[in-house]
Parts: sequence; structure tokens; C-alpha cells
Amino acid sequence: MSSAKTSLALIAFALAASATSCASAPKDDAALAMQEAMKPASPKERAAANRADPLTRANFWAKEHLKDGEDLTVSLEFARALREIGSHERALDVLSRALIVHPESADALMLLGRIQMATGDVAAAGRVFHRATEVAPERAETWAALGTTFDREGQHKLAQTAYQRALELEPLRTTTLTNYGLSLVLTGDLPGAEAKLLKAAANADAGARVTENLALVLGLQGKFDDMKTVSGAAAPEQVVDQNVALLQGLIQPVRSWDALAEKPAPVRVAETLPGAEAQIAEPVTGVDGAAAAQSPGRTLRLRN
Repeated sequence: MSSAKTSLALIAFALAASATSCASAPKDDAALAMQEAMKPASPKERAAANRADPLTRANFWAKEHLKDGEDLTVSLEFARALREIGSHERALDVLSRALIVHPESADALMLLGRIQMATGDVAAAGRVFHRATEVAPERAETWAALGTTFDREGQHKLAQTAYQRALELEPLRTTTLTNYGLSLVLTGDLPGAEAKLLKAAANADAGARVTENLALVLGLQGKFDDMKTVSGAAAPEQVVDQNVALLQGLIQPVRSWDALAEKPAPVRVAETLPGAEAQIAEPVTGVDGAAAAQSPGRTLRLRN
């Protein structure tokens, strides 16, 4: 009798164990699936995502950010992807949260400031870039970016001091030389602007805009032959001649009663948002030949 009771007890125990195992198996599978889903993507997967189209890239980094919102690399990549698709407010939120955890991240500060500049919040960008110069004073881009905010606010001398500091760190940085040159134009120092733009134009990464700005500064000084030479490298001869003739008409008064009666407005350079335009009072065709001679708003461009 005792043996029978023992056998029944063992059978009951085995059945209970089996039931418990069956009940816990789905839970274990779910836990494993969740754990697998929360694993960060591999470097190979991340590289592939960054080669995808902007929307796919943003979706990928959104998922990675959900997995670990405190990972600085993920936050930066997510913010860049959001910026590229025009979701600036969300990008600013992501970076602001990242800086709570990583307050000394110069990369996060620089990206935050650039997005603020793009949305027109120059004062906030200036504060962020100033903080970046404190966190990473050895990085030329922090000083150069701060300079663009000063220029935008009309504080050109402060801007030029910031550009000088950036150039002490990277003497041949094209964007800094270009912005410094355009800042000097805004304070009337055309020879100084020419010197900076000549250096910028000599760099391998100098684009057509740098050449265009240099040609315009040469023309503003009456150096029309030099202007033709510089412009001719990137524009058809006819366009160059039209540019020169138009600029000559702007800065050289025509001695006739008709011209005097018209009282033409003086040429001036107006400050505008870095990355946008500082406009000459009358249109001048781009040296890249992309615009007709009558196209509005020829430009000097500050770049962030």
C-alpha cells in the first residue's frame, strides 16, 4: 500500500512539473524574443542603414534610439537623420535630451547649434556654439560656427575675432576663410576680404561659390581684369563679360545728365543669415552661368 502511494505521488509530481514547464515555455520564448529585439544593430547593419534613403535611415535610427535613448552615437545619428528629412523640432528634442546625459559632447552641441541656425534661432545657436568653444576649444569648427552667429547679429568685429581663433587652429580651413572674407566685406575691408578669399579659392575643396565671391570682391574694387580671370575659370566668356559690365555700371558713375537725374542708389552689401545671402544692391550674374544677367539677387554667401 505504501508503495502504491509513493508511485502515485511521483506521477502527480511529474505531471505538475510538466504542466509548469509547458506554462513557462511561452513566457521564456517571449522574453528571449524581447531580448533579441532590444539588442543594438550590428556595425554592418548600421552602415547599411546610413547608405539608405533619408526616410529609411530615420526609421532605422528611431528604432535604435528606442532601444537605448542614452547612447550618444545613436542620438547623434538619429538627430542627423531627422534633420535631413526636415524634422527639426524632433531633432532638437533628441539632442537636448542627449546633452542632459552627455553635457560635454561637442558633437551634440555643434549639431544642436547648426539646427538652431537652420530654424532661425540665432541667439540660441550663439549660446550653444559658445558652450562648444568651452568644451572643445581645440576644435576650429566651434570658433568658426560662433563667428557666423556674431556676423548674423551684426557683431562683425567679434565674428572676425572668432574666425581668427579658428584659423590659428586650422589655417587653411576653406569655409572659415570664406566667412572671414565675407565678414570683412561687411565692414568695408575689401583688400582684407580679397586676401582671405584668395586663400580659400586656392584650396582643393573650394567650390564655385568661393570663386564667385572672390570675383565679386575683385569687381567691387574695380579690378575688372582680375575679376574676368577668376570668373573665366568657371563661367562662359559671355557671362563673365556681362557680369563685369553690370558691376562696372554699379560702381562707376556715368557722367550724363540723364544718369544724374535718376539718382541711382549706392552699392552696398547687406548682412544676411549665414548659409543664406548677403546681397549686392543690384543683380549680378553668377559666375557658374546658372543665372541670366537679369536674374535677381546676386550674392555673397556666408557658410556655416
